[in-house]
Amino acid sequence: RDAQESRGLGDVYKRQHLERSPAYVSRLFRRSNKISESQIQKIKIELTMNILTFDIEDWYNHDDYSQDFEWDKFEVRLYEGVDKILEALDRRHLRGTFFCLGWVAEKYPAIIRRIADGGHQIGCHSYQHQLATRFTPAQFEQDTGKAKKLLEDIAGREVNAYRVPSFSITRNNLWAFDLLAKLGFRYDCSVFPSQHEFGGIPEFPSSPFLIRTAHGTLKEFPISLGNFLGRSIVYSGGGYFRIMPYMLIKSLMKKSDYVMSYFHPSDFDPGQPPMPHLSRMRQFKNRVGLKNAYSKFQKLIADFDFASLEAIDRRIDWSTVRIINL
Repeated sequence: RDAQESRGLGDVYKRQHLERSPAYVSRLFRRSNKISESQIQKIKIELTMNILTFDIEDWYNHDDYSQDFEWDKFEVRLYEGVDKILEALDRRHLRGTFFCLGWVAEKYPAIIRRIADGGHQIGCHSYQHQLATRFTPAQFEQDTGKAKKLLEDIAGREVNAYRVPSFSITRNNLWAFDLLAKLGFRYDCSVFPSQHEFGGIPEFPSSPFLIRTAHGTLKEFPISLGNFLGRSIVYSGGGYFRIMPYMLIKSLMKKSDYVMSYFHPSDFDPGQPPMPHLSRMRQFKNRVGLKNAYSKFQKLIADFDFASLEAIDRRIDWSTVRIINL
């Protein structure tokens, strides 16, 4: 009877507090002897909306300035970088979503197979990391379709999630969402709901929402924001994660109901070559915090529960979210 009562309490929690912070479970039940600590942890995991994503590109692929796509001349460090990530996830029995370049699938198909064979979701990150703002609609459709097919051929499964390079969908090229739906994507993770060097749509939500287009509806998982000293800040990936003290990141994570993380193999590679042709500020942004980023990442996935995009999708009641009609 006690076991049935505990399960009932868990069901009540999930019905009444689905949109509350998972940390709320502890405050609600910890003083009661009617539900065990293990059941509390299970419910918290079921309610967690911490998404683990990676942009699979090498250290030179994200040079958005020179537009030098003659990449064969550069040192390849991607195998070691991806292995480092996969080994960390395997130790924690975690699965993530990996947004991969079509060019990587074409040049280094073993990397894509290694990720797919590990049970991770494969997403599309364009063919060659060209900014969407530099494409016409026709060029964007061709580039994205090419990358999607390459990835599907290598992974042997449908690729239904997309993230644009450098968050370069803005209010001026919202047509990209319609083309993503046309190409068969169901998920998008391109919205940066703040100012960004290459994009950003500050007026869009910072939690999951739907985008309705002429060719169908996309489930949008934007970059998440945290509140620090009354300001909304990005903290869950890239240079933002590398530069911030881990205790601040941990504090922001504990307060967040939804976290979209995003990392790159180069975030964890302090030995990557410099790019002296870039501005000093860009070189600083590329290299700040590299030395300790991997240890911070390992702490993060030890301290918090994470899941892939597809897994989190199943936890969301999409009938309750905001809808943006294009």
